[in-house]
Amino acid sequence: MAKRWPVVALNDVAPIRRRPVETAPGNNYPLLAVRSFGRGTFCKPPLEGDEITWQSLFQVRAGDLLLSNIKAWEGAVAVVANDDDGRYCSHRYITCVADETQVLSTFLGYYFRTPQAVWQLAKASPGSADRNRTLSMTALRRITVPLPPLDEQRRIVARLDQVERLMNARQAAIEAMDAEAEAMLRSAFDRLIDGAPLRPMAEVAPLVRRPVAVIPEDSYPELGVRSFGRGTFHKPPLSGAEVGSKKLFFIKPGDLLFNIVFAWEGAVAVAAESDEGRVGSHRFLTCIPHHGGATAEFLRFYFLTPEGLAKLGEASPGGAGRNRTLGLKALEAIKVPTPSFDRQLWFDGLQAKAGEMRSIREQAARDAGALLPAMLHEIFGGGEV
Repeated sequence: MAKRWPVVALNDVAPIRRRPVETAPGNNYPLLAVRSFGRGTFCKPPLEGDEITWQSLFQVRAGDLLLSNIKAWEGAVAVVANDDDGRYCSHRYITCVADETQVLSTFLGYYFRTPQAVWQLAKASPGSADRNRTLSMTALRRITVPLPPLDEQRRIVARLDQVERLMNARQAAIEAMDAEAEAMLRSAFDRLIDGAPLRPMAEVAPLVRRPVAVIPEDSYPELGVRSFGRGTFHKPPLSGAEVGSKKLFFIKPGDLLFNIVFAWEGAVAVAAESDEGRVGSHRFLTCIPHHGGATAEFLRFYFLTPEGLAKLGEASPGGAGRNRTLGLKALEAIKVPTPSFDRQLWFDGLQAKAGEMRSIREQAARDAGALLPAMLHEIFGGGEV
């Protein structure tokens, strides 16, 4: 559809306009930032004038096209909403103001969520990677955008707005169902452990290490553990030569895993069948529950409760981030609730059912999430403008 529309330089319809602000001690400045990948804006905590050490501070207004100059290459672009009118941003952000006699800011907002627009932004952001890729204001002015008649822009925006509202409503419903399921599990878990005996991890699920004899010519697929209970993930394989003197250990499905660097923020998981054959460095601890005494899924759930996280935090002394390391002896000494094995198995079945329903909801969310990109492709086409 875009091929029949005129194409103009962004500067001709939405020139850069920045509103510098002279900060003053004692004044409060609520901040705004932009997420990558077309995921909109978000508010940051306000700063006092004497807390701001940047080169400059700029005010944004509703309807501004707001771009992060260090993340524009990955789609950090959004239109400022009415609720965010008057907020501030650092010198790392660029604002363009649409001449609405020619183009709607909301139309531009949707266009800059297309692959061809992000491709242009990436081309206008020279450098190697991440913070070294900075959007050039000169190149930004030359970026081209399609320019259908205003009436057609309004029809397009109305259509896309309706789809986005439906998507947001579905996402909100999915999140509400997830929260309800989690609350149900937590309530059942609390009843289950009420009055249950506490036993140290060394007795319930001792640490088991399976050292890998590294061969330089072989390949070693690594496993990682995400924080906040988000499971395992697969890292690219390392050759034996790349491993060097680093110690590796085999991981087996069913192992209770801890990332010792981030255990305090919920980097706890149970290795899945799909993790078979993977290895972890010395930073990953594997514990194997005694059959008949505890299950890995039951213990994982416990360690992700506020009580369990507090115990992992106490066992991870240090300041923050990589300075907080879970101690082996401290982990072994953590006392965990141990209701009867049959009751733990019952709870694991409850977790499995909740997980199945969550997977169905996640697939529905992915299907819904694909609708808007498909419509953008239909409207703007898939090639370069």
